[in-house]
Amino acid sequence: MEHPKSIAIGSDHAGFERKEPLKKHLLEKGYEVIDCGTYSEESVDYPDYAHKVARMVASGEATLGIVICGSGNGVCMSVNKHPGIRGALAWREDIARLARQHNNANILCLPGRFISDEEAIKITDAWLTAEFEGGRHERRVKKIPCC
Repeated sequence: MEHPKSIAIGSDHAGFERKEPLKKHLLEKGYEVIDCGTYSEESVDYPDYAHKVARMVASGEATLGIVICGSGNGVCMSVNKHPGIRGALAWREDIARLARQHNNANILCLPGRFISDEEAIKITDAWLTAEFEGGRHERRVKKIPCC
């Protein structure tokens, strides 16, 4: 798969510790990274950063997105409120890979408090290198929007 043009990344305070090494890794791999915050471990509200990433992906300003909070659930719920966004919570490489192959996930949601930096990098790499399989999965993905 061709590198996405750009990846928007965002986290709350609980995900900040994972965001920084992951951002560095992506830059070293040649990705354009748009950091949507937060920029410290000071307490903030996760929806503010998840919505920034989701808006960038939905508008096409970023090709893909990555969001990180403590459990990954809050940012995942937030990004999935945006039309056209398919955010997937992944804490293992195989789950991330399937999120792209079967669900065409365009935002990866990571549980910052439950994975290491190394795991975050491996999960992200698995997600980025997987390709949507289309076929029967395309039919299912088209049924995701409800209203």
